Amino acid sequence: MQGAGKDGPPPSPRGPLFIIAGRTGRLANRLVLFANFIALAAERGYRVTNPTFHSYATLFETTRRDIYCRYPVAGHGSAFDLIPGAAALLRGTRVFFHAARTASVLNERLPMFGGRVVTLRETPGTEITDLAGPEVEAKVRGASVVLVNGWMFRAPQLLHRHGDGIRRYFRPVETLRKASREAVAGLRQNADVVVGVHVRRGDYATWKNGQYLFPLSRYAAWMRELGDQFGGKRVAYLLCSDEPLDAGAFSELPTASGPGSAAADLYALAECDYVFGPPSTFSQWASFYGNKPLLHLTDSHQSVELGRFAVSDLV
Repeated sequence: MQGAGKDGPPPSPRGPLFIIAGRTGRLANRLVLFANFIALAAERGYRVTNPTFHSYATLFETTRRDIYCRYPVAGHGSAFDLIPGAAALLRGTRVFFHAARTASVLNERLPMFGGRVVTLRETPGTEITDLAGPEVEAKVRGASVVLVNGWMFRAPQLLHRHGDGIRRYFRPVETLRKASREAVAGLRQNADVVVGVHVRRGDYATWKNGQYLFPLSRYAAWMRELGDQFGGKRVAYLLCSDEPLDAGAFSELPTASGPGSAAADLYALAECDYVFGPPSTFSQWASFYGNKPLLHLTDSHQSVELGRFAVSDLV
């Protein structure tokens, strides 16, 4: 079967419409969830619309033109997209998201449509719910509409198979592409290898009791440790952080800061040759989108070993 990857265009839709009704986290979380459902749709010929993506729709070439954030890409815009200002107004109200979320909850409590409309939630007791697995297939069989409410839905094999098409779908707008390219291009002038360092600190001060809140001195030590493994090549580092950094902590290392906004930093990391940082969907997406090796650091005593980097499958 041809899908949205390098083998050809997506198949004609022939299955249910998946509506992502549960809003989870910020930009990277929503990219990860959306991408997995696109992978499923590309494989099976389903359709997806994602009203929870309205907060970030204007950042991407595809979704900024489509108020419904649909996959496969619609051949033409809706009336809301054609009326000046209408799409922006509707996105601001979050009315589509609120309607989808309410419908998903009500449908569970009062299933008036039989099997034609189902609410899909994660399988209890499992780390991830496999979108390509028999449980999900049985749940959606015969449905016309599937209201999705949950976070840990994944389809890593399908994601790999249709990765090229997914990356095309989430191509950022030109201003973001330019900012991300320029942030890394400056480093490449004097470096053979550019490593993206995701310094996640702000909300990690409290998340999991600060388990992944590493001091800047530890990041600098990891950078030096990794740099020594490139056999004499010149290594530079792109620092992307959710808070201002003390430049003195990295004074002996060739560094530059990311563009500054979350989206531009995300895609700048994707332009690097390697990426590392604490566990986060932010660096996962950068790795997947850029097809660049990633290492997540889970302990302050962990070593940064080049052989342990791998491109993320978004699990």
